[in-house]
Amino acid sequence: MKTVELAGNTAGGMQTEPNGKRDLIAALAGRQADRESLVAHRTRRVVLTSLGVLQEQKADRRRTRSVALACVLVALLLLGPAAWRVADDLISGERFCDVTTQFSLWFSFLCLAIVGAVLVAGWMRRKS
Repeated sequence: MKTVELAGNTAGGMQTEPNGKRDLIAALAGRQADRESLVAHRTRRVVLTSLGVLQEQKADRRRTRSVALACVLVALLLLGPAAWRVADDLISGERFCDVTTQFSLWFSFLCLAIVGAVLVAGWMRRKS
C-alpha cells in the first residue's frame, strides 16, 4: 500500500476497510507504544528470569566443584600418612610378616576401598 492510499485515496478501485487503515497509521505514527512497551517489559521479565536460573545453575556447579575438591583434599590428608607409613615400612626393609607393616597395609587398603565405595555411591545417586 502507498501512503496516498492510507490517507484515503483509493487507487485502482482497491477498497480497504477503515479500521485497518487507522491501525496501520497508528502503528506508523507510534501510537501503539503502550502495546510495544508491554511486550518489551514481558520479554525483559522472561530474560531476567532465565538469567536468574542460569546464575543459580552456575552457583550450583561452583558449589559442587568446591565440595568435590574439599573431599579430595580431605581424602589425601587422611590417606597420606597411611601411604607414607606403608612406603616407609616397605622401603626400610621391613618384612610383610611384621604386625605394623600388615596393619599399615590393611589400613591403607581399607581406606582406599571406603573412598572408592563413597565415590561409586555418589556417582550412582547422581545418575538416578
